[in-house]
Amino acid sequence: MVTVRAYRDEDREDIDRLRRLVFRSSTGVLSGGWRGLVGELDRETAGFLRIWDYRQFFGGVAVPTGGVASVAVYPHARGRGVAGALLSESLRVMREAGQVIAALYPYVLPLYRRHGWEHVGTVEWATVPLVNLAATPRAPLPVRPATPADLPDLHACYLRTAATVDGMLDRAEPGSDHASVFGADLVTVAPGPEGLRGYLTADRPDDARLVVKDLVADDVEAAHVLLRQLASWAGLLTEAEVRVFDAALLDHLVPGALTRGAEVHRFMLRVVDLPAAVAARGWPAVAHMKPFSVDIEVTDPTAPWNTGRWRLGHDGSSAFCEPGGTGEVHLHARALGPWFAGSTTAHSLRRAGLLSGRPTAALLDALTGAPHPVRLSNTF
Repeated sequence: MVTVRAYRDEDREDIDRLRRLVFRSSTGVLSGGWRGLVGELDRETAGFLRIWDYRQFFGGVAVPTGGVASVAVYPHARGRGVAGALLSESLRVMREAGQVIAALYPYVLPLYRRHGWEHVGTVEWATVPLVNLAATPRAPLPVRPATPADLPDLHACYLRTAATVDGMLDRAEPGSDHASVFGADLVTVAPGPEGLRGYLTADRPDDARLVVKDLVADDVEAAHVLLRQLASWAGLLTEAEVRVFDAALLDHLVPGALTRGAEVHRFMLRVVDLPAAVAARGWPAVAHMKPFSVDIEVTDPTAPWNTGRWRLGHDGSSAFCEPGGTGEVHLHARALGPWFAGSTTAHSLRRAGLLSGRPTAALLDALTGAPHPVRLSNTF
């Protein structure tokens, strides 16, 4: 029988060994901002996962999120329900901690889908030939290397973009270490009258490319001056691999060819606590719609507190999810993540077999503005 308990300091050596075996890495086991769970068989360690303390932007509001990571099971214990027990307990732990949604990067899709997670978005990288940036317009803005005194403004600049892109983390501490930005080979800022108008961070891993982790700009002039910083490497290097935040920044401003989707990592989301998640999210579309409600019925075996009938809608000022209704639209637990994120429509969920019932389900799309891209810019 599998038992699950909280991670303890004395588990460190055993969990290090397990993570080295499964992931060939033990980096970050003792860094802050997470809680761990240990699965045991016959009182011996069989598996592990950790839950990062994150917040993801949806509708302009940072929603408390559990970042589920490092899900690992010893080979001899696989197929005995260890991973499933860890995931089930993680949902209870996250709910108690007020983490109303949960995100993860999947290795084994069937496992996570059985427990209610579904694809909603991506981390995407674009490849930009540096020679193609030579025609970028010049902008009358200074740039300089960042200093530790810039850390608050770097984070504030990031947040101004992140808050407008559903799925992005708010990178709050302790889940994120702001000072770690100076581990990059290049941290360049574009100062403004108050704070920063933009910045970029990049590594030079070899003689061919720059790997640009953050390229963030408040306006077109800041974007141009940062793109010209990348262009200055042409001749020494051939290309930049740029992590995509706001795709329009590259699609509309790079004055030459680029390759979107050069590298893509898909992430999954699930709703941990449905009414609490609805209360925590931002709903910008509500201000432009007449009040309405949709009666839904949810089936969620792993998080039974979500199971049942709910009336979901808005009253003219805010969205709500309250017990009751006729259950005219049925949603599987796996449908809740894509719906909440706005990454797909009710019609698509119906075709995938995750939603059924009356056509009023389409009203659910109006709340989230679905479909639209959902992005992360961090892996965990």
